[in-house]
Amino acid sequence: MAHRDGYTAFVSSTAGRRIASTIGLPQPVALRRHVPGRPLVDGPLLVGGHGDTPALTALCAGLEGAGAAVVTEVPEEARLGGVVVDLTAAETPADLESLRSTLAPALKRLGRCARVVVVGRDPALAGTAARRAARRALEGITRSVAKELRSGATANLVLVADGSEGAALGTVTFLLSARSAYVDGQVFRGGPGAAGLVPDDVDRPLAGKVAVVTGAARGIGADIARTLGRDGATVVCVDVPASGAQLAAVANEVGGTALQVDVTAEDAGRRIVDHAVGRHGGVDIVVHNAGITRDKLLANTDAERWAGVLEVNLLSILRMNEALLAPDGLRDGGRVVLVSSIAGIAGNRGQSSYAASKAGVIGLVDAYAADEALRSRGITTNAVAPGFIETEMTARIPLATREIGRRLNSLNQGGLPVDVAETIAFFAAPEQAALSGNVVRVCGQSLLGA
Repeated sequence: MAHRDGYTAFVSSTAGRRIASTIGLPQPVALRRHVPGRPLVDGPLLVGGHGDTPALTALCAGLEGAGAAVVTEVPEEARLGGVVVDLTAAETPADLESLRSTLAPALKRLGRCARVVVVGRDPALAGTAARRAARRALEGITRSVAKELRSGATANLVLVADGSEGAALGTVTFLLSARSAYVDGQVFRGGPGAAGLVPDDVDRPLAGKVAVVTGAARGIGADIARTLGRDGATVVCVDVPASGAQLAAVANEVGGTALQVDVTAEDAGRRIVDHAVGRHGGVDIVVHNAGITRDKLLANTDAERWAGVLEVNLLSILRMNEALLAPDGLRDGGRVVLVSSIAGIAGNRGQSSYAASKAGVIGLVDAYAADEALRSRGITTNAVAPGFIETEMTARIPLATREIGRRLNSLNQGGLPVDVAETIAFFAAPEQAALSGNVVRVCGQSLLGA
């Protein structure tokens, strides 16, 4: 862990737990995070739903193949490791009773850090008002359930296209797994088409892939590089020359290469492509993580401070992508993952320039995901929007403000850089061919934003 959360350590002790319970203080628990060889979920996986449950029909064999002990009734003794509820066949709000009747008894039997995954269809593609209302209701239910859960449990919603239910297996598996520890109350939207290639080695799904990570010398960027390297990718670690020593250390740690380049340089994109092609044969994954803050109230923000943030966080991505997304850059079937922020969704006092840049990143996701030339090449674009993550930057926040930031989410704690990295690695996987245009918050279901 990058920085110790003393409060969580206190309420995890016997005396602290007793005091917190007595006076009603939040009681965060140590989250279940990925360890190689760990079971998909800790306990039986309950499945149920409405009607003929087409998603479960497509998913159950894959879930069992991933090691889940699938059951259709709430066990009397054992605690559930997770619940998957299929509402893809819902036609009217009355059909939501199937969700209530499945979840209500199951929620009382959830184990520590259990997972709830609801599977539905995109409301925008509904043909009738009743069907659209039923589909849209799933988001409200899932987000509300996520706020009711305790002991590190999470709830998320997966929307699948008609005929593409099997393509959701990777998303559902990710959300059930320990890799999604700090992803809570989120909606994942899958498009039409089959899933991408299933990796030969589930522990190294990125084997043979070349990934570029900007801002890789420290913090979240360094953990992105480590996680992609752990999953088998060869990582090109990019950062400014001033961070050269740290950058080299990260690159050596992950068995990749270091490239010292300022992302705001006019030729940054071309230099990255030339390095990746010359040293490793090409580029398969691009993670735009480099970013800065220059926080001040807008009334006190001068043009230079404003321009600096927009230049690094947004304009540099546009310029680099001219080379990175060209036919001789990112290979067909490539993955682009951008790092936004909850500030770009909800705004934040004193961060108007940062929020503008990170909202702009979301605009890039929308544009690239809809780009027919990129879609024809099988290139997907998604983003993660971190919330309060324990880094050197957040460690410098005044104590009272830092504690408030840690507790203002459903999991009552800050996340770790690896939590952001795990979600990026998920989007980068070859099998996620049906996911594009998503912006997923990695924030423990922050109470700020949507």
